Amino acid sequence: MSDMDKKEMVVNKEKAALNKRLESMAWGLFLIMLGGFAFVPEETIPKGAWSIGLGLIMLGLNLARYLNKVKMSGFTTVIGVIALVGGIAQLLGFHQLEDGILLIILGAYIILKPFFDKRALFGKAEEG
Repeated sequence: MSDMDKKEMVVNKEKAALNKRLESMAWGLFLIMLGGFAFVPEETIPKGAWSIGLGLIMLGLNLARYLNKVKMSGFTTVIGVIALVGGIAQLLGFHQLEDGILLIILGAYIILKPFFDKRALFGKAEEG
């Protein structure tokens, strides 16, 4: 990014504050889920539930950002997709496919990155 681009970047304080609230809520949900799993015996919860919960929290955070016209995080979106797909694969008993699924999702993200960049869906939340 050139010096000219850095100077033209407009900081939207309202979007930055909203993003901070959304991230705080996501962290709160994550910690509540983590604490809940600590109380429940491992045999009670099916394998994959933890990953699905994490994926839903990350994707929910980015959905809330999108609906509020705040730029989404590419990192948490990809992590959310990986966690959700991996958790579903575990629930279905496909434990050996997790690494392959990870590589497929990362490859798809790389292929689709120009599409996301063109629409400016991902970036810093505080950018106007």
